[in-house]
Amino acid sequence: MVDRRRYLELCAAGSSLALAGCLSNVDLGDSGGTEEDDPEKIDDWQYDPDESSLVPNTSHSPNMSSGSRSTTASADDAMESGDSIGLAAGGAADVGTFRRNVHEGYLPIPETMATEGLFHDYYFDTGGDGSCTSLFCPTYTPAVTEDPLSDETERYLSVGLDSGLATSEFDRPPLNLVIVLDISGSMGASFDEYYYDKFGNKQRIEGETDRPKIEVATDVLADLTEQLRPEDRLGVVLFNSDAEVAKPLRDVERTDMNAIREHIREDIEAGGGTNISAGMDEAEKLLDEVVEERTEYENRSILLTDAQINHGETEGEKLQSTLKDRAEKGMHTSVIGVGVDFNAELIDQLTAVRGANYYSVYSADQFEQRLVEEFEYMVTPLVYDLSLELNAEGYEIKQVYGSTAAEEATGELMYVNTLFPSPSEGDKAKGGVVLVEVEQTGSSDGEMELVASWERRSGLSESTTEQITFPEEKQWGNTAIRKAVLLARYADVLKEWTVTERPLPEAEVYPERSESGEEMGVEPPAAELTQWELQSKPLRLSPEMADRLAQFRSHFEREADAIGDETLDQELELLDEILAAE
Repeated sequence: MVDRRRYLELCAAGSSLALAGCLSNVDLGDSGGTEEDDPEKIDDWQYDPDESSLVPNTSHSPNMSSGSRSTTASADDAMESGDSIGLAAGGAADVGTFRRNVHEGYLPIPETMATEGLFHDYYFDTGGDGSCTSLFCPTYTPAVTEDPLSDETERYLSVGLDSGLATSEFDRPPLNLVIVLDISGSMGASFDEYYYDKFGNKQRIEGETDRPKIEVATDVLADLTEQLRPEDRLGVVLFNSDAEVAKPLRDVERTDMNAIREHIREDIEAGGGTNISAGMDEAEKLLDEVVEERTEYENRSILLTDAQINHGETEGEKLQSTLKDRAEKGMHTSVIGVGVDFNAELIDQLTAVRGANYYSVYSADQFEQRLVEEFEYMVTPLVYDLSLELNAEGYEIKQVYGSTAAEEATGELMYVNTLFPSPSEGDKAKGGVVLVEVEQTGSSDGEMELVASWERRSGLSESTTEQITFPEEKQWGNTAIRKAVLLARYADVLKEWTVTERPLPEAEVYPERSESGEEMGVEPPAAELTQWELQSKPLRLSPEMADRLAQFRSHFEREADAIGDETLDQELELLDEILAAE
């Protein structure tokens, strides 16, 4: 029930979001009302497909059957696995698009194998000794090892993302949340096919993958609203070639949420082009009205898209710059990538900013997990601007794994934009590590000083200084760094495979028919696809890469046995699928 007195206070203060309901639903002459006098909730859905300026559904999409959905367990259930929360870097939160392409017989694009996303699939011992009582306590473990393919000696340093924040103390802030939903024509295709290719792929994976992306997106979006609290605010923006506010930003406690869910499920169809910038601009306008009003609120847009841009601003660098500007204003972005043809290359650029992250989804079931079960984690950044300065003679940082800001690393500095909460199991955190490869550039005694600094969500700055020493001989510090190094090498060799098997980028004219004469899928809006509109490449493996992957598979199996993590078997199975493509 609504706190009527608080609502009247908002009205008296001229709250921009309460005001619309104040005059029509509240008797200002009655100051002694109770919760039982709660005024009627508002159905403020304003999108009408018959009167909308958005492009109507004129695109071709396969005839897929609908499936029913049920609301899953609350995110609170996901937080009960450990005594304290875990921490993980922002950016990619999985490598689902890479796996899904392989399963469906497609060659993935290299960017879908993001190392921070791969780390998110596994639990890592954060290296803490139980003494951490703060939100974040970085730990360090050095290792010296030999590359299994080149036989060169390599040095690594793991940064364990340890936290002393108890799950009982974790509570996400209230939200100013704007959902930005892609309703373009490509969202009418099913999860397991490329929109610009022929339909009807033979291979299928579990989880209702043949449902249209738009149907699953709207169904789960409706379920997501079940996670909102009375004090949260919700707005909805729809976009295809243009954008339109479907629901203004309003307090959940004043909104008829059942009516909104029905509109989301029933009123939306896919059609038209894809103009992400238009959708995000409308979201910014909504958040601009409230970003300074309640400073304790998290201001976040959740963009649901397959990222096949063909309208509006299409330069990734400019789109990223726009998101950076919004992050400086306290507006953050999460992206949910939809479908096997999700363009992770673009989204990887967009989410390499403060407070941003992205998830991809295998299927309707995965969609439900990401948006509903893990909602609390997705929308709650806890640590910003983590930097690690390495002060040591004869050493410098060569490569960073597990951070979207890896390209910002220098010889002395590692950088991570954002740390989000993640599930934990005892002293292990899901995705709880960043890995640094250190290169020896001169003579050294192996000692180095590490200065870490970061900013809490509250704005409080903190730092630590520690000394570590690299071992003189080959040695693993613990199984966590051994697993991180194994997965980093795995990501590198799979990226090498995708680059080797994929021709250099060139303008691709859409073919009218396949070699067999079959009709193809949807024609693009122009004669040539934009750089973000993906056509599939068949899964393939050249003899040279087959030998290299087979050699690495043997190494991976030995290391997985030594590490003792059975969940690593999924990577062996994926390697076997790729090797079978030869």
